[in-house]
Amino acid sequence: MLTTLNTSYTDTRAADLAWTLGREPLPALATLDLELEDTQLQLRLLGASHQVLLEEERGTCSETVACIAGSSTPLPLGVAKRLGDWEYEFAARVEVLSPGSFAGRAQELLALVSDHPHGLAGVFPGSPHAFTAMLAQHHEGQVHWRTWHAYPQDGQLVATRTRVGVKVPARPGPTRSRLSPSGV
Repeated sequence: MLTTLNTSYTDTRAADLAWTLGREPLPALATLDLELEDTQLQLRLLGASHQVLLEEERGTCSETVACIAGSSTPLPLGVAKRLGDWEYEFAARVEVLSPGSFAGRAQELLALVSDHPHGLAGVFPGSPHAFTAMLAQHHEGQVHWRTWHAYPQDGQLVATRTRVGVKVPARPGPTRSRLSPSGV
């Protein structure tokens, strides 16, 4: 789903993004409610970036990546935490692109997310390449989501990736049978 966000572009620098877990729901400009297996997921576009609310029988999880006054946790490159029965993993990276590359990447991401049934993208007024986009999926008992935050004035694209769920056990490798010295 693609929408135009009726607000000014407030998160104007990638360096101003902060990450928090457990924050209460913030006012959203656009939302997408999803049911992925037994998990309720709400993707939320904020004037200051994004929030994801996850709820299932094991509990809830709230992730916020946004420019929030007074926030002391800058955007980390990676986080791995235990949340009750869940494993939570978060990763972020900043891509710096030339103006031409940025425009092409922005169009590609907006097309991918806006056409996906589990995608939400919002374009800010003033620039077709100023956007926040989110895409979610459920795979092997875990919920995954990716987000992109575009800063065309600096040619920066912040990409995040999150995984929440019960840790998937490692698949056992091939086993060898042991034979007695006689081969029986």
